[in-house]
Amino acid sequence: MDAARLFEEHHGALLRYLVRLTGDGDLAADAAQEAFARLIEKPPRDERPRAWLFTVATNVVRAAANSGKRRRRILERSVTRVPVADAPRRPDDEMERRDTWRAVRSALDTLSEKERTVLLMREEGFAHREIADAVGTTTGSVGTMIARALDKLAERLPLDLEATP
Repeated sequence: MDAARLFEEHHGALLRYLVRLTGDGDLAADAAQEAFARLIEKPPRDERPRAWLFTVATNVVRAAANSGKRRRRILERSVTRVPVADAPRRPDDEMERRDTWRAVRSALDTLSEKERTVLLMREEGFAHREIADAVGTTTGSVGTMIARALDKLAERLPLDLEATP
C-alpha cells in the first residue's frame, strides 16, 4: 500500500470532513495525522483504504470528544480565529460569518453522531457503501439516514441561511 499516494489522494477530503465534523481545524488536523500514522503502522486488509481512513479518523475524533473540555475550549476559540492568508474582513461581514457558522454548527450539533457522519461523508463524495461501512449500517439505510438528517437540519436552520450557498 502506497501511503504517500493515499495521502495525496485523500488528505484534503479527510481534513475537510473532519473540520466539518468537529468545527475545529486543529483537532481535525490531529485526527487526520493520526489516521495516516495508523495507516503506515498497520495498513487495512480490505481494498477500501479511503473508507478505512475516514473511519479511523472519525474514531480518533470520538475519543477526543470524550474528554469534552478541550473540544469546547477549542470550538470557542476557533470562531474568532482568522486564517493568516485571508485578507482582513469587514466587521459586519465577520459578524455575519460568525452568526452563520454558529447557526450551522448548532444545527449540526443537534444531529446524532451517526447523522452528522453520514451527512459529512456524503458532502465529501463518499459512496453509500463507504458510508455504510464507516457507520456500521447497511447500504440501503444510508439514503434514508441522509434524508432524515437533512430534514432535521432544514428544521433547525433559519430561513435566511437555507438560501446561502
